[in-house]
Amino acid sequence: MEYKTGRSGFPGRTAVRRTAAAVATAALAGAALAACGGGAGHGAAAAGADDGRGGTRAPSAGASTPGIPSQRTAPPDGGDGNGNGGTATSPDRDAPTGGTGPDRTGSGPSGTVPSQTVPGGSTVPGTTPPTTDGTAPSGTRPAESIQHSLEDGGKSVALTFDDGPDPRWTPQVLALLARHHAKATFCEIGPSAAAHPGLVRRITAEGHRLCDHSVHHDERQSGKSLAYNTHEIADAQRDIAKAAGPGAKLWYYRAPGGDFTPPIRRIAADHGLRPLGWTVDSRDWERPGTAKVLATIGRELRPGSIVLMHDGGGDRRQTVAALAKLLDTLDAQGWTYSFPAR
Repeated sequence: MEYKTGRSGFPGRTAVRRTAAAVATAALAGAALAACGGGAGHGAAAAGADDGRGGTRAPSAGASTPGIPSQRTAPPDGGDGNGNGGTATSPDRDAPTGGTGPDRTGSGPSGTVPSQTVPGGSTVPGTTPPTTDGTAPSGTRPAESIQHSLEDGGKSVALTFDDGPDPRWTPQVLALLARHHAKATFCEIGPSAAAHPGLVRRITAEGHRLCDHSVHHDERQSGKSLAYNTHEIADAQRDIAKAAGPGAKLWYYRAPGGDFTPPIRRIAADHGLRPLGWTVDSRDWERPGTAKVLATIGRELRPGSIVLMHDGGGDRRQTVAALAKLLDTLDAQGWTYSFPAR
């Protein structure tokens, strides 16, 4: 399939990323990232219900911690990585238009693809065969709910990077992570992984995790057919696993723009991938300046956060600069690095 690109290297994405707060241990939050500009500011959005249709999750018990405002209600489904969304304009991506909701339908590719047998023995119509290497960390089928939690407790954080690998920015991100002995999850575009297998193998060799982020970064894929959505997930999974080499594992699927619906989450789980959300959107995709990226993270970070940043999809020099300062601050404040739970 031809890999058509927009002005940032991928098809347009929904620009509003209304963040969702993780259910956190407020007593451990402290004045998170005060040195990076955190402090007073608007609260983080409450995590959307795991049915991919928005809704709210009850806030954690206890009062707000100074420097980390209390949670706020999440918007409806459609654009923030947690089944929540909205619309706005992004400086480095075309903002798509169209309807929202969990039952969006539409036409997909003109042809159909064969059925497959997935882990657990069930057959999913219209799917391509799974790869034999690295498509799932275990033989068990993961949950379909969107993951917002970490493997570790305490004052831990999970860093995630979307839209790579990119031959300019990904090596810089990896070098910073290595310097700080930090681990991260890389949510990759299938054709980009196929084009840069050395970077994919470096990511896994250095102890990071891989996440499927689709073939075309289509933020409106939920409005298309089951076969199209299966192609976006399964074919990207195949490309990334092939690039990573034998024995590498793909752990999660993150829908572009948070365009999760129950059918999309089901396809991901059928392919051994846990749907992955986020709880802190750095908004680095807006390229607002390094200081603002850090201030946004500082307002919303709390123990158990999943932070969304980017190592591809556009000019990421602000992300790299912000990451360098962020890691210094996290280390100084005693944070540890974790992965999203599967």
